[in-house]
Amino acid sequence: MKIHTTNYQNTFIEIAEDCPVNIAEVPPMKGDKKSVANRQFEMLDKNPYKYTSDDVFFQVFADRKDLTKSEYQKEREKFFSKGQPCFRASPLTKRYGFGIHCNEDGKIAMYGAETQEYSKFVADKTIKKVKAMRSKKA
Repeated sequence: MKIHTTNYQNTFIEIAEDCPVNIAEVPPMKGDKKSVANRQFEMLDKNPYKYTSDDVFFQVFADRKDLTKSEYQKEREKFFSKGQPCFRASPLTKRYGFGIHCNEDGKIAMYGAETQEYSKFVADKTIKKVKAMRSKKA
């Protein structure tokens, strides 16, 4: 079985061209259920460079499906047997103003568009840059 990945190395995912904010916003809670954006934000906010993109996407999926730890390995293989959207399609990069840096090991951290770190990544010629996907068709 082919396994797909959402991981990048030495790459910075910039906010989408049509992102409605220039200063990053914490995704608001909608009712008492956490959204995908809330879950991604919580994992990355407290743990810069601890997880890969694949780790974050699978953990959000596992939490939303109430999987038990014993189900993780089999379900992760199944999850990544199909291509999954990467952080270019995340609400964090499309709507909430966060860039995502992927280091040489594929571990990720998020940076608000207004931060010095964000500007440094955009200016850094040694790393690849990709833009988050637009929310609206041009």
